[in-house]
Amino acid sequence: MTTGDMSMRPFGHTDAKVSALGLGGHHLGDLKTIEEAIQLVHEAVDAGVTFFDNCWEYHNGKAEDWMGRGLTGRRDKVFLMTKVCTHGRGKDLALQMLEQSLRRLQTDHLDLWQVHGVTFDNDPELAYRKGGVLEALDQAKKQGKVRFVGFTGHKEPAIHLKMLELGYPFDSVQMPLNPFDAHFHSFENQVLPEVVKRGMAPLGMKSMGGRPDAIKKGILTAEEMLRYAMSLPVTTTIAGIDALDVLHQNLRVARGFKPMTRDEMDALRKRCAATAADGRYETYKVSLRFDNPQARLPHHFPLDSTQKEVKEMLNGAGAK
Repeated sequence: MTTGDMSMRPFGHTDAKVSALGLGGHHLGDLKTIEEAIQLVHEAVDAGVTFFDNCWEYHNGKAEDWMGRGLTGRRDKVFLMTKVCTHGRGKDLALQMLEQSLRRLQTDHLDLWQVHGVTFDNDPELAYRKGGVLEALDQAKKQGKVRFVGFTGHKEPAIHLKMLELGYPFDSVQMPLNPFDAHFHSFENQVLPEVVKRGMAPLGMKSMGGRPDAIKKGILTAEEMLRYAMSLPVTTTIAGIDALDVLHQNLRVARGFKPMTRDEMDALRKRCAATAADGRYETYKVSLRFDNPQARLPHHFPLDSTQKEVKEMLNGAGAK
């Protein structure tokens, strides 16, 4: 299937190391059966993938539950991350969510706990306020339930920079990184250098730009996009993997990884320029539709009843 060993990288300023390829939790919850999810988790672990991503709200908890079952007997082989979804709400709710995540994932601790979806202009102030979610991060670390902490977001680089400038000592920062990003509200150009400078672990996501259109139109291949993202100074690139053949395709890039040259990366950016420059490709940067419903509620934005995540939330589907 693949040759070479999985590339391992340091997790920021810590002593931990993780696989250069991470397994995304959202796509795991898209699988039809728990048996398929467990098989995917097992094959990923056996192939050397150690970074496992998840989130309290993915598929109303089903994604965490399925990953937890897949990691039974394998927990000590992985670096397990999930995200807390307070979205402006405070410490007490965050700690309740942590207990739910630990139960679903069948573990007594997380390697990484991240604030999910820092999206709106006032989200940093809400996180930093007295009784805010950052106090929950501190308490969870003191209790030994969490090793490291970070935050995520896909909307606007300026909001990431505000989170950093307010001074909390995060261990990691997650952001979209792909060749389209360089042309519009670029996390690669604005946020990534700052995260590296601070010694934090940069975590890449959305290496395909959030959708497969560029691949279908022949602008880029999936392998080129993943290789581009992994060639940046990141700790890991979290990939949405919803089938064994997708896992195998990603492993062919990640095992025995060879980074792109600067010229190769420049060439990919140029191929994306016409499609990317006005934000039409990375729609998660410009549309409320790609914000999680749990993020909209505290800000009183209307929910889109046609969105799959909204339907799941309203129907109460998934694990509790």
